[in-house]
Amino acid sequence: MTEFTKEEVGYMSEALRLAKQGCFTTHPNPRVGCVIVSDGDIVGKGWHQSYGGPHAEIHALHDAGKKAKKATAYITLEPCSHHGKTGPCDEALIEAGVSRIVYATEDPFEKNDKSMPDKLNDAGISVSVGLLRDEAKQLNRGFFSRVINKKPFVTLKLGVSIDGATAMESGESQWITGEAARKDVQKLRASSGAILTGSGTIKIDNPSLTVRDEMLKAIDPIRVIIDTKLQTAPDAKIYQDDKTTWIFCVDDENKTLFQNKNTKVFKVEKNGNYVNLRSVLEILAKKGINDLLVEAGSHLCGALIREELVNEFVIYQAPLIMGSNTRKMFHTPGYNKLNESLRINIKESKKLGEDIKMIAEPIYRAEA
Repeated sequence: MTEFTKEEVGYMSEALRLAKQGCFTTHPNPRVGCVIVSDGDIVGKGWHQSYGGPHAEIHALHDAGKKAKKATAYITLEPCSHHGKTGPCDEALIEAGVSRIVYATEDPFEKNDKSMPDKLNDAGISVSVGLLRDEAKQLNRGFFSRVINKKPFVTLKLGVSIDGATAMESGESQWITGEAARKDVQKLRASSGAILTGSGTIKIDNPSLTVRDEMLKAIDPIRVIIDTKLQTAPDAKIYQDDKTTWIFCVDDENKTLFQNKNTKVFKVEKNGNYVNLRSVLEILAKKGINDLLVEAGSHLCGALIREELVNEFVIYQAPLIMGSNTRKMFHTPGYNKLNESLRINIKESKKLGEDIKMIAEPIYRAEA
């Protein structure tokens, strides 16, 4: 195993910081940063700024210019070695004359040449791998999930009261959480390739599910609706704008009502009487969705939990007691005993305005 110096950790940390600047704009591509160092000085920086645009290495090489020759490139992901919307970065690094490449983690993308390190070695470039690997993989957890597991990384977002309610029995829910929490949700949406909801939420809340914070300059996520029998109203707000919406159903008899240029209907197999959620996630992965944010009602959220499809919870809890005439977070008819409950691991908890934001991961029974 290669041992890295404190200085090298600092260089890769800077590359990771740069990579995070692409969180709202690069999907379905991974977020990548690059720092070029010569004689202990950073001479070039870059990050992948937008899907279809130059990769991080190209920006950094352009920034470094002639100083890239005999320098070391610190990259958060293995350089690409295939022709896509841009040329291969390994060839650009060879042409620039760098003497060493350090990348945090391997690229699992199937088109990447697995013999790329040998190619770099043959060009006289030494290669080191593994510096801040875990941090780099966490930054691109959705990309790794899509490529390796063939499903997006699924984050379930909830806004709840202190007694676990998501709405009054009537459906009223605006607003349980405060402005700071709602602003934070905009970042969650902006960093996601798609937002998943159910037909019930469309009927009750009539949401747009867009990124409203223009300061984020984000790619608008695709809105994904689970509508088993295509029963949502065609005049709902979500179908009226110029953003992309995908509907998944098992009965597409009414599909002509929704087939405008921005809306597409997918008929998928059943799981019982409902849409097969695993099939939906597989289709989303094939269509390049890395990170899927769920903003839905108790039935869809409960179904995702029961099928062990949720990777992470983001819960915004307000200091509010809403009482008994309310709707709860999850519909889980299979939970009849305490030992059938789902335990979660709370990874982070912090205050946002008057609310508490918790990030947690489920501990499914096979893992317990």
